[in-house]
Amino acid sequence: MTGNKTTDAFYDNTYLGAGDERGVVLRTRDVTVPHLAGLGRAWQVVYTSSTSFGIPVPASGIVLEPKTRTGNGTVRPPLVVYVPTFHGLGGRCAPSQLLVDGAEPDASSIAAALAQDWTVAVPDGIGLGITGLGPHHFLAAKAGAHAVLDLARALTKPLAGERRSVPVALWGYADGGRAAVAAAEHQPGYAPDLDLRAVAAGAVIRDPRGLITDLDGGPWAGLAFAGMVGLMRAYAHLPVDHLLTDAGVRAVTDASQLDLARLMVEYLHPLSKWCERPDPWNDPVWGYVLANEVLGTTTPLVPLHLYHGLLDGLVPIESARGLFAEYISRDVAVSWSEYDVTHLGAADLGVPDVFTTLREGFARPSGRPGPIQAT
Repeated sequence: MTGNKTTDAFYDNTYLGAGDERGVVLRTRDVTVPHLAGLGRAWQVVYTSSTSFGIPVPASGIVLEPKTRTGNGTVRPPLVVYVPTFHGLGGRCAPSQLLVDGAEPDASSIAAALAQDWTVAVPDGIGLGITGLGPHHFLAAKAGAHAVLDLARALTKPLAGERRSVPVALWGYADGGRAAVAAAEHQPGYAPDLDLRAVAAGAVIRDPRGLITDLDGGPWAGLAFAGMVGLMRAYAHLPVDHLLTDAGVRAVTDASQLDLARLMVEYLHPLSKWCERPDPWNDPVWGYVLANEVLGTTTPLVPLHLYHGLLDGLVPIESARGLFAEYISRDVAVSWSEYDVTHLGAADLGVPDVFTTLREGFARPSGRPGPIQAT
């Protein structure tokens, strides 16, 4: 994929006022998604959401219905919001675009969920997809949560004659898992009307500071740089760019329109190449930003399943184990699985346990879950 801006008018920015309701569909269009097994109908959607700090913005995504759709006119099938892994900061790399292009890396996981006869919705995330709103707010937990929750709300608003609410579950991996867990933490206050039943998240990035410091200067340094750019965008009201050199300012501008592949090639350098100090994460402003982005400071009210690979060289398992322990201490209904595989291996091996969690969530009555079920 290239880093060129999309000229698709469907993704044009739409002005929203402070009083506009979140989780409202602005426009849709039917699309064809090639090579996705079990797909019936697909449509792209632009809906209302908000940034980490409550600024209303449009967001985009895609909705996928299975061929053998369950339910009828008054009972809709369960909805799974699938949050993909990081695809880039800008350009035509939003999941709703890549699926139509036949180039979505997470297509197999999406197809597996469709095979369960669930409707699957895929958010692009704040700042990705919609023209002119980028770069993507990569690693900003609350922004990710809002994109997830508002897409679910937009798709599950009650219909005339509907007998019950539409049950919703969330699933994500890596930064997608981070957004899914953040959505679980923020749902009681941000979207209490949503009938959220379960959340499954693998290789969760609990603490961006730890991730950025681990990746900086290594083979995945492009992700550390992308994390800095994404958080700079999310916290643009703070002086988060004061450490950038002139070369750093130009690099941030250029990177804001690049997909993952180009980021990994063009930004294979330590952050010190772009900043005035070798350890920008220890700057007081950045210290505040990164401390504010740690998961596990709010208690989810929905059952969660966390999973991770023991040999994960990208997202260290210790951080996710810490999140699991924190949820246990808060009496969250949380379960844990770990596998003797790498980062990518756990994404595949974890699917059966994920589906068990989601099925159990859809089977239980709506409302707060029962006693803890940790393993």
